[in-house]
Amino acid sequence: MADVAVRLVQLTKRFGGDTVGRRVAGYVESADPGHGFLAVDHIDLEVNEGEFFSLLGPSGCGKTTTLRMIGGFEEPTEGRIELQGEDVTWLPAYKRNVNTVFQNYALFPHLTIFENVAFGLRRKKVSSADVKKRVTEMLELVELPGYEGRKPGQISGGQAQRVALARALVNRPAVLLLDEPLGALDLKLRKQMQVELKRIQQEVGITFMYVTHDQEEAMTMSDRIAVMNNGRYEQLGDPEVLYEHPRTRFVAGFLGVSNLLPTTRDGSANGAAAFKMADGSPVQVPASVLDGRTGSVALGVRPEKIRLFEPQDDVPGGLNRLAGTISDASYLGVSTQYIVTLADGHKVTVYEQNVQRATKSELWSTGEQVVLAWSPEHSFIVDDAPSASADPAAEASTAAPQS
Repeated sequence: MADVAVRLVQLTKRFGGDTVGRRVAGYVESADPGHGFLAVDHIDLEVNEGEFFSLLGPSGCGKTTTLRMIGGFEEPTEGRIELQGEDVTWLPAYKRNVNTVFQNYALFPHLTIFENVAFGLRRKKVSSADVKKRVTEMLELVELPGYEGRKPGQISGGQAQRVALARALVNRPAVLLLDEPLGALDLKLRKQMQVELKRIQQEVGITFMYVTHDQEEAMTMSDRIAVMNNGRYEQLGDPEVLYEHPRTRFVAGFLGVSNLLPTTRDGSANGAAAFKMADGSPVQVPASVLDGRTGSVALGVRPEKIRLFEPQDDVPGGLNRLAGTISDASYLGVSTQYIVTLADGHKVTVYEQNVQRATKSELWSTGEQVVLAWSPEHSFIVDDAPSASADPAAEASTAAPQS
């Protein structure tokens, strides 16, 4: 069983109203729980030693506030924070064995790169020989040897991000907190730094807690992700589980693009749960996908899991099928995005890789009749009614296509 690096117990943060709490048996108990804006809502969470863990969610979901409480920059209204088994709820930031990398890097413009990285070691009165050794090691780790004499104004944004990372790691913290550190970089550099951050985390073996609103960023780097909404996380798991088996409408819509279609239960057979779509078409999903749900549900399938056939084609057996009409086609280079309107009026998004259909003239045309087909194993089930915390923008599934 992995050791726990960070444990949050009923962690809560309110802003406004009477948010002055009192300590009770190691916890913080709110003096006035009925007032104020609830930014973080009674979170219980464990992050394992050596894990790359991400808090993912839209602006205002509570992810940064959670990170700031762990770092000691915000006091909780209720709950407890433990670092490697020690209760640090009331410890000031400088007494916690954590470091934080912010989006703006906060480098000292008047100091050299060497002295920026060495700053924390100097404050701890580490010997000059050890400072030189550790700073040199860190600059090699972030692939910036030879930059010691430069100043922040003489390096690029990506290099500045690496310096900020080296400065945070040189103190050998138990946990490194990263608050959207790649947000200021352009897309190409951001993708490069995602790979580099994961490499560095694996080399140093330190627990990383990473805050982002970018689902691709979280998927690329994380061992596990907590998808947050309205102060709580709606689902926690590794990237594959969250993407392939989202449990709520919010997670399905925020973590990529999902087609969510109303359906009704229609019995079961041969280990599969049978459903009937709005147009009467039968579909099946593995019984395990239901996960105990008995109420009204919606059937979900990712756009890249769907294949398009002509109505007269011999569709392979065992696939779920729905009839529809191409209502829009957008050529994206590596793939084409189709919007297919079903007989009941619902619209389904489909991504088709441009492999067999190599030129624009070979793509499906608007108005063509098609059959959508997908494997039952590629279906997932969510509660039919949107939760009170659901984000309409996320449910519109406007994320970039997967390629």
